[in-house]
Amino acid sequence: MNARVPFSEMIATFGRIGLMSFGGPAAQIGLMHQHLVDDKAWLEEKEFLGALSFCMLLPGPEAMQLATFCGWKLRGTLGGLIAGLLFVLPGAMVIFGLVWVYALFGTTPLLSAAFLGVKATVVAIILQALVRLSGKILTSWPNRLIAIASFATLLSGILPFPAVIGLAAAIGMFLKNDAPPAASPASPTEASHTIRTILIWATLWLTPVALLFSMDAPFLQDVAVFFSKLAVVTFGGAYAVLAYMVQTVVQDFGWLSTDQMMDALGLAETTPGPLILVTQFVATFAGLQQGGPLLGLAAGFTALWCTFAPCFLWIFAGAPHVERILAAPRLASALSGISAAVVGVIANLGLWFTVTLLFAETIETSFGPIPKLTSLDTTAAALTLLALLLMFAAKRSLLFTLALCALAGLGIGLL
Repeated sequence: MNARVPFSEMIATFGRIGLMSFGGPAAQIGLMHQHLVDDKAWLEEKEFLGALSFCMLLPGPEAMQLATFCGWKLRGTLGGLIAGLLFVLPGAMVIFGLVWVYALFGTTPLLSAAFLGVKATVVAIILQALVRLSGKILTSWPNRLIAIASFATLLSGILPFPAVIGLAAAIGMFLKNDAPPAASPASPTEASHTIRTILIWATLWLTPVALLFSMDAPFLQDVAVFFSKLAVVTFGGAYAVLAYMVQTVVQDFGWLSTDQMMDALGLAETTPGPLILVTQFVATFAGLQQGGPLLGLAAGFTALWCTFAPCFLWIFAGAPHVERILAAPRLASALSGISAAVVGVIANLGLWFTVTLLFAETIETSFGPIPKLTSLDTTAAALTLLALLLMFAAKRSLLFTLALCALAGLGIGLL
C-alpha cells in the first residue's frame, strides 16, 4: 500500500479516468494502465496484471472493480472507495439526464429514427464482443462444447441464466485434474479479518434493501431484489447478463418493452463508466413510467446501490488474498468454464437482438424465435450493415459508429 500518494492527486487521477472511460472494459483497462502504471508509476506491471486477473474472477464490472482494487492498493479502503466511486459517478449522472431526455423526446418520430441507428450499432457491438471473446476463450474442445451447450440451453429456455453459469463453473472445476496443488490456506488472523470485512459490507449492502421491505414500496422492493441478484451472477461483464436482464425486465416484470431495452443499452454505450450502468437506466425509466420523477430517482439510486455495493464487498474481502486466490487451480478451471459459457450467452443475446431489430414478426418455437422473412425491416438492415462495415472493415471507434449510425437513422427519418 503506497501511503505517499496524496489523496488530492488520487482524486484528480481517478476522476480523469472516470470522465474518459468510454468504449467498454478493454479501453477502460488500457486507460487505467496508462495512468497508473505508465504515467504515474504508482503500480508495477505485475501488480496491475495480478489485480486484473483477480477482478476477472469476480461477478460484476471488472473495470470498476479493477479501479477499486488499485485505489485499495494505493491507500487502503478509503482509496478503494474514492477510485471505485469516481469510476461510476460521472456515467451515473449522465444516465439520469439521458433518462429524462428519452422520456420526454424518445417517442417522437425523428428521435425514434435516430435510435434505430443506435440499435443497429448495438448489434455490431455485441458481435464484436463475441468475436473477441471467442478467439481468446474457445481454444479447446471442452470450452467450445460448453459454449455451444450454453447457447442451446438459453435459446430453448431449458435453464435460466444463473443455472447455466453455475453448471459451467461446476463442469470446468471438475474437468481438469492435472492442475498443480493449491496454495496454503489463510492464517487465522487473515480469516477473521476477511469475515469481519464481509459482515460489514454485506450489512451495508443489504440494510437499505431491508428498509425497503419495511415500507409499502413493492416496486422498489422488486428493483432491489432483482438487481442484487443480478450483481451476484454477472460473470463475464454486462453483455453476458443482458439476456437474463432483458427476459426478466421485459417478460416477467413488464417494466420496459424490447425496443426500450435496446435503446437503454445503446444510450448506456454512449456514457463513460461501466456498461452495467444500463441497470440504472432501466430502473430509473421504469420508475418514471410507474410513479413519476421521484419514484424514478429512487429506483435509479436503488439499482445503483444494489449493482455496485457488492463490488466493494468482493474487492475489500478478497484483495488481501489475491496471490493465494490466483494460485487455486480449481478456481481457475471454474473460471474457464464460466468464460466459455459466457460466449454462448453473448451469442444468444446477439441472435435475439438481431432478430428483434430486423424483423417485425417472429414465430415462437421451442428453439427460440424464428423470424418471418417477409417482415424484414430494410432500413434497420441497412443501418446494421453500415454499423458492421464501420466497426469491422473501417475499424472505426464505438463512439464514431454510434454517432454516424444515429445521424444516418435521423437522415432516413427526415426523408
